Amino acid sequence: MWPWLEKIASACWDRVRRYAPTSTRRDEDGGSGSGADADDLLLWSRDLGRHAAGDFSFAVVQANEVLEDYSQVETGAAATFVGVYDGHGGAEASRFISNHLSAHLVRLAQESGAVSENVVRNAFSATEEGFLSLVRRTHLIKPSIAAIGSCCLVGVIWRKTLYLANLGDSRAVVGCLVGSNKIVAEQLTRDHNASIEEVRQELKSLHPDDSQIVVLKNGVWRIKGIIQVSRSIGDAYLKKQEFAVDPSITRFHLSEPLRRPVLTSEPSISTRLIRPQDSFVIFASDGLWEHLTNQQAVEIVHNNSREGIARRLIKAALKEAARKREMRRGMLLLLNFQFVGLLSQEAPPA
Repeated sequence: MWPWLEKIASACWDRVRRYAPTSTRRDEDGGSGSGADADDLLLWSRDLGRHAAGDFSFAVVQANEVLEDYSQVETGAAATFVGVYDGHGGAEASRFISNHLSAHLVRLAQESGAVSENVVRNAFSATEEGFLSLVRRTHLIKPSIAAIGSCCLVGVIWRKTLYLANLGDSRAVVGCLVGSNKIVAEQLTRDHNASIEEVRQELKSLHPDDSQIVVLKNGVWRIKGIIQVSRSIGDAYLKKQEFAVDPSITRFHLSEPLRRPVLTSEPSISTRLIRPQDSFVIFASDGLWEHLTNQQAVEIVHNNSREGIARRLIKAALKEAARKREMRRGMLLLLNFQFVGLLSQEAPPA
């Protein structure tokens, strides 16, 4: 039996149904428990759970009336799985990913005997195919499901290697120690958002006959004038003509029939051998990165106690959002590494 299957801890949450607070209270920085602010924004956090190579903490803030996002941490003696699923249009896609992606990855890793980039890629493909099958079965009953999708950021730590896969604009950033006490941010994933010139050029090269593949609308670059992210799970109406949305729903209306997919579910995948100077990794949705730079985020983590740190990071983003008078929502998962313990487990006996 693969060791990962014997999970010693698991934290998967639906921030309303599964982890509804028993009482509301004002936030206190640095606590080691979980709780929600009594303010309009729902802020949830958990600190210092254990994972295979150290500890983790998370914080989430909900500014939308309807919950569309899911996240999960699954950890065992030999491996850790992290997922951030930032939904849009509804919760069906992010919920489906939460329920199926990690299971596909475990099954495929068992079949191949190891975690690999190909295993991760195939797990994403199986999840996309499964969700599109769900859309196909329910499209006539609920046409709007064709316009529901989710960004998907996944990290897997196995044998001192971090495997990363990303669709959309959630992001993983590692804090690297340089010298005695300096921390430097290194972005580990690629953002797939039409606001980035490289992404727009990629789309134009893939669709040379479509002058409207990316459109500047109200100061924001959008694919077909509708969506900012170029890769996702779901969003079937932008991938297959059979899922075209009723023209009366103007928000999702395409001016002409879909000739080829304008979004893809092919993730950007990378691997990184975890080094002693890699102190921690931040996994977060765009709700955090819209308000904090990579370097600002790692400095906040580095310069403060690990207890309450995920909550502190979210609150720093909220403070900046308040200054700008904007905040949608955000999810944050923070993995700390403890290399002495990790390496000593594999060291030969004296």
